[in-house]
Amino acid sequence: MPAALHSAASAAALDAGAIAVRPASLADLPTIVGIYAHHVRTGTASFEIEPPDLAEMTRRFQALQDAGMPYVVAEADGVLLGYAYAGPHRARPAYRHTVEDSIYLDTAAQGRGVGTLLLQALIRECQARGFKQMVAVVGGGRENPGSAKLHARCGFREVGVLEGVGYKFERWLDCMLMQRML
Repeated sequence: MPAALHSAASAAALDAGAIAVRPASLADLPTIVGIYAHHVRTGTASFEIEPPDLAEMTRRFQALQDAGMPYVVAEADGVLLGYAYAGPHRARPAYRHTVEDSIYLDTAAQGRGVGTLLLQALIRECQARGFKQMVAVVGGGRENPGSAKLHARCGFREVGVLEGVGYKFERWLDCMLMQRML
């Protein structure tokens, strides 16, 4: 579905019904690809320059599933509003109890509590799987206040800023590091 039509459908779904959070499935991936592509093209939350295609997003999804990582979506009236997942924070074995979260919303769902529902569900899933720490890497640093506020609402605290570590949209970008004990 084109981004503008999906956003309109998302807005209508938010107005019409309750939001449900559930495990993501392969059937959700085409919509997830569209949501993520918008953020890659227009924002600094992701440091990717070109949006990955469905095949690549399917590969990433399957790798997370194979690793036992949680991946959830929010929907209302059958319309996908956003998604969140946890992945390994770093590859070294000593990091195996720490995860890093990723969360992306359809533009029509932003500022409506969907992100909080997704992140709370992701935290619960990670706790149930025995993870001990969750790290958020907020792309764009303080230029991305929505993500920082969302994470703070869910118990994260700022632990540092990596300055000028990404180059996108012809400028250097920071990453704010946030952390939450699970």
